Amino acid sequence: MIPKRSYLLNAAYSWVADNEMTPYLLVDAEQENVVVPTEFVKDGQIVLNISMSAVRHLNMDKDAVSFEARFSGKPMQVYVPMKAAMALYAKENGDGFVFPDEEFEQEPTPTPPTPPKGFQLKVVK
Repeated sequence: MIPKRSYLLNAAYSWVADNEMTPYLLVDAEQENVVVPTEFVKDGQIVLNISMSAVRHLNMDKDAVSFEARFSGKPMQVYVPMKAAMALYAKENGDGFVFPDEEFEQEPTPTPPTPPKGFQLKVVK
């Protein structure tokens, strides 16, 4: 069967956002292919604000959560395989969902996006 986690994550995100609260994603940063700012990882976990005002190009599909964000002013492409998503909850009251343990197939894991090397500015006349 297809793991439930991606469906639960999308439902939890919609529920938190519809209630005008801030969705926080708890991530197991030690899972394979996780791309997060390592300087903010504590005890192998990181909490990410995934509200529309905090991220760009948010994509939540059956395989992963990915988006662009700034951490300490530096742009970064974040990639969280679905297996590494542990919970989604509202910042304001802590209400949300802890995702159940599930078996994930050992199919080839999608390659995480490569982080941007920086921005290049051009003079436009």
